[in-house]
Amino acid sequence: MSAEDNESSGQSFAMNWMSNVVPPKIRSFLKRETPENLWVKCPESGELVFHKDLESNLFVVPSSGHHMRMPAKMRLDTLFDAGRYDMIATPEVPLDPLKFRDVKRYTDRLKEYRSKTNHPDAVKLAAGLLESKQVVAAVQDFEFMGGSLGMAAGEAIITGMTEAVKRKSPFIMFTASGGARMQEGMFSLMQMPRTTVAVQRLRAARLPYIVVLTNPTTGGVTASYAMLGDIHIAEPGAVIGFAGARVIEQTIRERLPEGFQRAEYLKEHGMVDMVVPRTEMRATLARLCSLLTNTPPAS
Repeated sequence: MSAEDNESSGQSFAMNWMSNVVPPKIRSFLKRETPENLWVKCPESGELVFHKDLESNLFVVPSSGHHMRMPAKMRLDTLFDAGRYDMIATPEVPLDPLKFRDVKRYTDRLKEYRSKTNHPDAVKLAAGLLESKQVVAAVQDFEFMGGSLGMAAGEAIITGMTEAVKRKSPFIMFTASGGARMQEGMFSLMQMPRTTVAVQRLRAARLPYIVVLTNPTTGGVTASYAMLGDIHIAEPGAVIGFAGARVIEQTIRERLPEGFQRAEYLKEHGMVDMVVPRTEMRATLARLCSLLTNTPPAS
């Protein structure tokens, strides 16, 4: 018998002994479960970062400064004073107007993502104080079907902007989306002009509309409310654009410049106003709200 056979036989015996001889209570002590997300690999440097350290640093890798995707709830928790805010309810919309089905039914997909995110759709709305100033904020959750824009998401954004007009407060939008939701067809595309009209209501009320572009912001979202803000802030390294880089290259048959559609490239070419690290985002938003409403910042 070879060394490999001996090793395999020994492992098999150990596994059988664990499952057949050792009582379950003792087995639980011998077999330690390790959480899957205990360590996170930085896509930029390849460094392994302890998940708790990453979370305490707002999901920014300390050594490389790479901005990982941040949970939608955590964005709200870190935006408002002392993490206190009121969630804003959104109207219900038809679940599956086209009776869409691909690999599975659209209604089943919605149930799956609602269970996963504990939220009805891709946009969360909240109102609270930002350095003692009342603001309304909306966050697109990329974990919910890629933050796609459908009827429910569009209705949530419109509701948030309408609430900001009622409260006479600035509206802050955190975008993260792959674009329009294909399962809703033209109903999804109609959210682009509808949200644009809601932005005009904010303008008519002379209220600030600040957009924070996070990774990624693409498709119909970029073609509508994501690029209609009074101020456009981008997180470092965020991909922002309409069509994907590969599609553009295949269409124009040319090689795109290095860093094309990245936040830094867009700032250099006048598409965004500033690129702000996540650790400085809250202070920057508070300062902008004070400037745009002509009110003194909190002491």
